[in-house]
Amino acid sequence: MRLPVMPPFSPMLAKSVPKIPRGELSYEPKWDGFRAIVFADGDEVEIGSRNGKAMTRYFPELVAGIRANVPERCVLDGEIILVVGDRLEFEVLQQRIHPATSRVRKLAEQTPASFVAFDLLALGDEDFTARPFADRRTALVDLLSAARVPVHVTPTTQDPDTAQQWFEQFEGAGLDGVIAKPLAGAYQPNKRTMFKIKHQRTADCVVAGYRVHKSGPDAIGSLLLGLYDDAGELASVGVIGAFPAARRTELFTELQPLVTTFVDHPWAWAEPAERATPEEGGARTPRNSEFSRWNTGKDLSFVPLRPELVVEARYEHMEGVRFRHTAQFNRWRPDRDPRSCTFEQLEEPVSYDLNDILGLD
Repeated sequence: MRLPVMPPFSPMLAKSVPKIPRGELSYEPKWDGFRAIVFADGDEVEIGSRNGKAMTRYFPELVAGIRANVPERCVLDGEIILVVGDRLEFEVLQQRIHPATSRVRKLAEQTPASFVAFDLLALGDEDFTARPFADRRTALVDLLSAARVPVHVTPTTQDPDTAQQWFEQFEGAGLDGVIAKPLAGAYQPNKRTMFKIKHQRTADCVVAGYRVHKSGPDAIGSLLLGLYDDAGELASVGVIGAFPAARRTELFTELQPLVTTFVDHPWAWAEPAERATPEEGGARTPRNSEFSRWNTGKDLSFVPLRPELVVEARYEHMEGVRFRHTAQFNRWRPDRDPRSCTFEQLEEPVSYDLNDILGLD
């Protein structure tokens, strides 16, 4: 493979802003998937991740799709997504990263992924990274004008009002927000020269346990959060994990009076039976196995707490019954009854058909 831009290559990044900016900008949906740089040189295809590691082996169907839809030598910036029904499903996409070749092949058939291109970094022997985004976008659309599934080109607009409409509508299809790019901007690897606008919401959650921090056994690493469902059961919805070092030790001391056993705890089923991997029949904690499938040495067991504390957490959006990303601490809510912390308080985005965004019939 010989291209003007070669792997490993760091993608251009975005900084968060509270609302959609105005100016000489191009707006596009923020796709919720794996950021990917695609290097194509004839039959040679490599898919690089944001951290520079190759993801090629996990997505054989994309390699075939890129070969069929990108006839020229080029380097594309984009997102690997996975569509289930009419929306994106990030959890299903995560399952595609598997060490077993046989499993990779099976998942490629059962849950095929797609690639959404949103920038052009090189074409033929020309490096496009120094060109304005407006020029790169025009060349990208021309290059992929005849592309078919599983390769797509992201829609864009220069109208901030349309971008605001997208921000409100597209979440119902599982998208993550809106990205704004300066039309005159060059492609700057690893620089936050784009803008991202993401949904921010709050929810009052019950604190039902904690995990200790890697710095020591007397510091809080994360708080486990729950919400009551219609059946009155406390469901695990996510964690809060970002605290200053001093606050971690303070929290540990403050939470000790609430430490309890798994007897009569709402997540009693999570009590560790033995230190075993999930494949060996080990116990499971809320949503996660006791050992992470991403890092088999990472202990995900937790200390149960009496479900009496309520915390207001900031989150972006839900994926099923879970927060899509780690929630952020906002404030304690001593005025709230834990039993009042239900799913009913959550804002539900209006459903939106992903095919409309991708321009599919």
